[in-house]
Amino acid sequence: MKCVSEAWAMHGRELLRFVSGRIASADEANDLVQEVFLRAMLLDRGLCGIDKPRAWLFHVARNLLIDRYRLTKEQIPLNEADYPAPEDSDEPVEALTACLPRALAELAPEDREVLTLCDIEGLSHQACAERLGLTLPAAKSRILRARKRLKTRLVTACQVRFDEAGQVCCFVPRAPLE
Repeated sequence: MKCVSEAWAMHGRELLRFVSGRIASADEANDLVQEVFLRAMLLDRGLCGIDKPRAWLFHVARNLLIDRYRLTKEQIPLNEADYPAPEDSDEPVEALTACLPRALAELAPEDREVLTLCDIEGLSHQACAERLGLTLPAAKSRILRARKRLKTRLVTACQVRFDEAGQVCCFVPRAPLE
């Protein structure tokens, strides 16, 4: 714990100024800096095993700030009357969902699985990665590739055409596989 005490004596005030400049409330800034200190204390060997303790402290503080911003992000409730349900819409993109089951069925099993987990069941990328036994970057990469292949399959199989603005204008519906 000696390493934590030394690092804190050298960088604690600077860290508090850094955080205080990004959070309006002094109490919240102190709480966040205290969280950084606790995380430093919980390291196996404290900060002794870290080459650049100042960089580590600031990195942890930045990550905590990002988490805080995400949690306090203002959300505006939507008025459902302003957004018609897909079945009430004549939009080509909404109608294109009729082609989705067949196009999805024609994909490789690993593509179908990752799209089903993330886009249909609504799992987070992290949860999807854990379920598939992948790292988070590998799961995100697989999801992006699968979405790209699904788009290509929809464009080909349903003969999707785009207007001048690049928006879906029309397509040929396909019957689902039996």
